Amino acid sequence: MDEGTVTDPVVARNEGAGRYELHVNGELAAFAKFIPGDGSIVFTHTETLPAFAGQGMGLALAKAAIAEAVERGDTIIPLCPFFRRYLERNDVPGAKVHFPEAE
Repeated sequence: MDEGTVTDPVVARNEGAGRYELHVNGELAAFAKFIPGDGSIVFTHTETLPAFAGQGMGLALAKAAIAEAVERGDTIIPLCPFFRRYLERNDVPGAKVHFPEAE
C-alpha cells in the first residue's frame, strides 16, 4: 500500500471506554460516546478528530453504531445532537428511537 493511501474506515465498539471508535489506517479518526442500558443505548457525544474533519467520518461512525444498535434490538436515545439530526433525517429500518424532549 502506498503511504497516504486511505483504507476503509473500521468501526468498533469499545466497551471499556464506553464509545464506538472509527479508525482509519489504524489511527483514531472519530468516536461516539454511549451509555448502555437494559435494552437501550444512549448516545451522548460524537467527535471527529481535527485531522479527519470534513471527510464524512462522523456520518460513517453514526451509520455503523446505529446499525449495531438495531442489530442488538436496543432502543436508541440520541442525546448527542449529531445522532439526533441523523435519525431525524434518515429512515433506519428496524430502529427503535426515543427522542428526548428538548429542555
